[in-house]
Amino acid sequence: MAIIPIFTKKFRMAKLYLVPNVLSEGDWQNVLPAQIFQILTNTKYFIVEDIRTARRFLKQVNKEIIIDDCTFYELNKRTKYAEIPNYLKPIEQGFDVAVISEAGCPGIADPGADVVKIAHQKEYKVVPLVGPSSILLALMASGMNGQDFAFKGYLPVKPTDRVKEIQVLEKRVTNQRQTQIFIEIPYRNNHLISDLLKSCVPTTLLCIAANITGENEFIATKTIQQWKNKVPDLHKIPVIFLLGT
Repeated sequence: MAIIPIFTKKFRMAKLYLVPNVLSEGDWQNVLPAQIFQILTNTKYFIVEDIRTARRFLKQVNKEIIIDDCTFYELNKRTKYAEIPNYLKPIEQGFDVAVISEAGCPGIADPGADVVKIAHQKEYKVVPLVGPSSILLALMASGMNGQDFAFKGYLPVKPTDRVKEIQVLEKRVTNQRQTQIFIEIPYRNNHLISDLLKSCVPTTLLCIAANITGENEFIATKTIQQWKNKVPDLHKIPVIFLLGT
């Protein structure tokens, strides 16, 4: 097997930048690195979930960016996988491309992962930029096991299936001490927490991390029994849920 050095002499080549976005309203400079300003200013090709919100984000970072000079490719649940390689063609022509998440980091609970996979197959340089991840920020602030954890994404929509999944996750917490992290569509948050309080044993820890980095950020870890005494209204608020010990 041939050994190929990964650190070689630097030279300019087009890159795929993974650009994080803010999690909540506010000054982007409070949560994103300064280098994002230069990268977004110099990039003309963007892969985004929603063009309208991406344009607004660009203007927030730099009001001097001429939006009409930029090209946007939408990547969301309606995008066909076969279309994605075309989004990377500017790199072949020497132009940088930036993937911008709707919130948080591209590729983490985000469709951007498909773009990155194809970029690696084509041996393009992929550059992840530092930014906020609500999943990791919630774990950091939870006090739960950060050595062994799993992000489960969305739980089942049907109540009976959701309860079964909650019970499976709680068993992993109890038997493996593995922190379980999951999310819900904001308008269903209150239904989820109701099922958690009904399904989990009183001593299981539940962390609710809401509106992370926002003005009204709320993060608290309590036992299921303690939450039963005072349940917050989570309707239409972005929340990360964690079960642990």
